[in-house]
Amino acid sequence: MRKHFVSVLVLCVGMIASFSARAAGDPTKGKALFQQNCASCHNVHKQLTGPALQGVEERWSDKKLLHQWIHNSASVLASGDAYANTLFNQFNKTSMTPFPNLTDGDIDDILSWIAQESKNTPTDAKTTGTTTTTSGGEEEGGNGLLFGIITLILAVVALILMQINSNLNKLASEKEGVATPEPVPFYKNKAYIALVIVLLFIVGGYFTINGAIGLGRQKDYMPQQPIFYSHKVHAGINQINCLYCHAGAEKSKHAMIPSENICMNCHKVISDYSGPQLFTAEGKKVNGSAEIQKLYDHVGWDKTAKEYTKPGTPIEWTRIHNLPDHVYFNHSQHVVAGKQQCQTCHGAITEMDEVHQFADLSMGWCINCHRTTKVQFADNKYYSIFEKFHEQVKEGKIDSVTVEMVGGTECQKCHY
Repeated sequence: MRKHFVSVLVLCVGMIASFSARAAGDPTKGKALFQQNCASCHNVHKQLTGPALQGVEERWSDKKLLHQWIHNSASVLASGDAYANTLFNQFNKTSMTPFPNLTDGDIDDILSWIAQESKNTPTDAKTTGTTTTTSGGEEEGGNGLLFGIITLILAVVALILMQINSNLNKLASEKEGVATPEPVPFYKNKAYIALVIVLLFIVGGYFTINGAIGLGRQKDYMPQQPIFYSHKVHAGINQINCLYCHAGAEKSKHAMIPSENICMNCHKVISDYSGPQLFTAEGKKVNGSAEIQKLYDHVGWDKTAKEYTKPGTPIEWTRIHNLPDHVYFNHSQHVVAGKQQCQTCHGAITEMDEVHQFADLSMGWCINCHRTTKVQFADNKYYSIFEKFHEQVKEGKIDSVTVEMVGGTECQKCHY
């Protein structure tokens, strides 16, 4: 009887330990999920678009709330959670991309890998392929500014010490009765003038280079459009598929701005707005029905007669996302082959009343995504020529193939 009890106890302990291990998550699976879903915005040790994730579980009061945040951050913000709203405001009210496709088990796997990776030093993390490099220039630029300020302070201290040394030498010479020539004023001293010129050149060069690097980038750009069009209402509340309006996203280089007849497919019937109150970014109330009437005025539609009664005029939408002319970007390649969601580049578009540019769309930002995003390597004839990687996957040397590994960071892929 006693042996039977001991056996049952051992079995129960084993089951509990097994369950705990599963509940804790699988770091190996977590690493793959992190690289696929999180790495474009997050790093374990460093702040990127989002906060550093080291110790993320300790920062949240409830793990269920953290799961809910990852699934849909807007619902947590709406609940009034203090930490969530503080985090939201800290990152310039940039909404986190929702991941409803991740199960609670997937999130536990990711958190398990983050906890494991947190024990490594940042240099160790770099070998995992998840550390963001300085290609984007953000971190490098931040350090450069810090070093510039320190250099300037040290230069001022050096000038003060040189002046003190000169005065002490003068006092010592006078005490010994040695005549000393009158010192040259600071503003006439050639050495000081040359030093100031060099410092001005360095500081001016720093700001000029950073300004040139950022030229044309317009993160958070949110122009006023001729008609207040809410993606939150259309794509969020009414769940209209993005590809219904932006049909070119899966077929061509450009996603395309939909023509007015696409709008009229619905608004021939829907002439009055009855959804939640709309507000501009400045907090002004928007009359939804009046905005629909603007559409009618452009297309020449008479909502009473239910017919077109006058010639239409095009709506002059203001373009928000715009890459330099020397950059090649193909929407269909990313949407169809890359299986990327719109939110990857455009942010939580289904939560935006007025669309703004979510990412800076810099070269570093794109390269970082290519370094961490996996390609559909298995069962894909297009990648059959990469025999080396196929062998490494079979041998277990690598668990996946990223865009970078198949040439996604080569210059000529985007600049040719």
